[in-house]
Amino acid sequence: MSDREYALVEPHLERCDLQQQLILHEAGTKIEYAYFFNDGLASLVVLTTDGRSVEVATVGKEGMIGTSLAMGVRQAPYRMIMQIPGSAFRLPSELMGQLLSEAPGFQRLLSRYVLVRGMEIAQIAACNRLHGIEQRLARWLLLCQDRVNSNSLPVTHELLAQMLGTGRPSVSLAAGILQRAGLIENLRGSLKIVNRKGLESSACECYRVICHFRRSLEKD
Repeated sequence: MSDREYALVEPHLERCDLQQQLILHEAGTKIEYAYFFNDGLASLVVLTTDGRSVEVATVGKEGMIGTSLAMGVRQAPYRMIMQIPGSAFRLPSELMGQLLSEAPGFQRLLSRYVLVRGMEIAQIAACNRLHGIEQRLARWLLLCQDRVNSNSLPVTHELLAQMLGTGRPSVSLAAGILQRAGLIENLRGSLKIVNRKGLESSACECYRVICHFRRSLEKD
């Protein structure tokens, strides 16, 4: 996006703080704002009619939520919820169409991000079906650390179970295995990564594939 195009968008951006468990978009409701993240971590969550949930993608400082606005759709397809608090710049949804038409570089950037997001959702769907909980937990922790730039992650086993679409006992068992291997430390209300290289070896290939998708976003 050129400096001229950014100058068109920037006056409409409003900085906001995003607290943990804040629901930014609810599935099936009107999108009021697009959010461009500075830090923190949000989950895109699919809910079933029996009350269960599973995460299909995460968004941090590399991305935004409200991608459907780039296609002229103002209804949220997923629940978007903050898992790790942070901040973002928000843009009113009613301005997106006008700004995208006036700034083709902005349109191209968002279109590329929509493609990468779709690739990530497909990869995580395959991961949830094909890989074990230990590998999936390692993948989730690595992706989370990439976004927050901290070894200490303020997440509980209950939260991880919801995001990974499994039971808490399964997460606790997997976390215990990773801890005994010297890769993580289970703390009260948080997890700490103590051996990232080892955790990468324990993760499935999906971590590397998703990282490749995201690096492609940075290329011309």
